[in-house]
Amino acid sequence: MNRPLLLSLAAAALLSTNLSAQSMYERFEAMEKEMNQLKRELSALKSSKSPTKTDEEEQEEVASSVTSTEDETVAVAEDKEEEDDGEEIATNEDRIYELEEAVSQLNRSTSGSHLKFKVDYRFAIENMNYTMADGREAKNNAFMTNRLWINTAYKATNNLSFSAQFAYNKAFGERSGASDAPTNSFEGFDWIANENAYDDKLRVRSAYFFYRNTEFMGLDIPWTISIGRRPSTNGHLINLRDDDKASSPLGHAINVEFDGLSSKFVINKNTGTYVKFCAGRGMSNAAPKFSSTPYAEVSSDNTNIDLAGLIFVPFDNKQYSVATQYYYANNLIDAVNPNDQTAGFDTVGGLHSASINFTAKGIGNEWSNFLDDSTFFVSLAATVTDPKDRGVSTGMLGSADKETGTSYWIGTQFPSLLTESGRWGLEFNHGSKYWRSITYSEDTNIGSKVATRGNAYEVYFTEYLIEDILSLQLRYTYIDYDYSGSNGFFGSTSGNSMRISDIPTNSAMASQVVDKAQDIRFYIRYRY
Repeated sequence: MNRPLLLSLAAAALLSTNLSAQSMYERFEAMEKEMNQLKRELSALKSSKSPTKTDEEEQEEVASSVTSTEDETVAVAEDKEEEDDGEEIATNEDRIYELEEAVSQLNRSTSGSHLKFKVDYRFAIENMNYTMADGREAKNNAFMTNRLWINTAYKATNNLSFSAQFAYNKAFGERSGASDAPTNSFEGFDWIANENAYDDKLRVRSAYFFYRNTEFMGLDIPWTISIGRRPSTNGHLINLRDDDKASSPLGHAINVEFDGLSSKFVINKNTGTYVKFCAGRGMSNAAPKFSSTPYAEVSSDNTNIDLAGLIFVPFDNKQYSVATQYYYANNLIDAVNPNDQTAGFDTVGGLHSASINFTAKGIGNEWSNFLDDSTFFVSLAATVTDPKDRGVSTGMLGSADKETGTSYWIGTQFPSLLTESGRWGLEFNHGSKYWRSITYSEDTNIGSKVATRGNAYEVYFTEYLIEDILSLQLRYTYIDYDYSGSNGFFGSTSGNSMRISDIPTNSAMASQVVDKAQDIRFYIRYRY
């Protein structure tokens, strides 16, 4: 009798027999161990036949949330997007599929909790310093934070899974009443609700279902669809210094929380070519619940903020990859008065954004162990404003006309050489006068370095103390702004782009504009 049939009979026996909870648990654990052993065998077989890490196919959003939150019992099945390397591998893949189906069926039929949980806790202490345009300094020598992510996931079938992440991000002693920041502040804005350290509330950072299939309308086109609160922060490239799995977006142009959907279609498995469509809503124009017309649109300049775009990856062989991204965001906003945060926002226009990056995960082909374990990337991006009522209103970023902004980003990450598992990283960013990224959720408390209109420099060192469970990082970020408004919104109030050297040092504006900023951060992080 063949192995798949044995597995099916074993699963049927487990489900049809009146077993005690202890007996079912023991059999369930045995199946878990066998499945994990088969996965290790399959990984070894593939590694022996291919120099690239083909069995580590990135799962887009599922990899950033589901794979990092579920244990191996309910982990999302690895993409089988490559040609079979032989009958032995194909047989092992069938065995894994059978085991996963049996485990999923057993999970659905038992009375215990089906959700799997993991935690990610980080303590950080930062020394931050700002030099304003008038020469004044502002600083915090020891800003301390607790950040907790609680990850939960459930894989109902091989095709359908669900993931969610709850986040708590709090400055030490924030509820002391000494700070009025959480009262009437933009810190609670939907794009950054879980990225800023202020209160002790636990919020939903992401929640979505993920469906995948190997065929689309009868065609051999693997595809996915996902809807919910998006895992849209810590995207490609920015994830390297954050020591996280990359979420779907290219981090050069967008790094915010939002609600929406995405759908990916694999065009060519051999070259890793795929296209991914994304859409989301960043702000809703709706009346409050207890108004005379609950949730109807209201008369306001602040209409719905919607974003739509696509990611196109023409080539990705797991070592070298090229990725492109385009999106358009409409009805973007600016503060009516940044000094009066209760005054609200005005709609100012839309934004086109395009970016392209090249990444090498391992430089050359076995030139040296050091280069094999090094990563290098370069990314180029451009934005074009689309002001509302051009030539009449105050426009966007200080101009009533369409303006083009550009940015480039170069970085590398390489082994420590001083320790066994440590890694160094070096990055440089440059942005022009009208460069405008939507990267408010970037994990840099002095402001998004990617959004810099000027130059940003960064160096970091990450060390793993106990496997990948306990780690530490020391990071230094220095930003030299050429123009104001890098971390503002999109209009000509907080987003106004003026050359800092042209701002009179004795003006009121000079006391509000940051010229230079630096941040030295140390963290220790527990993930399990």
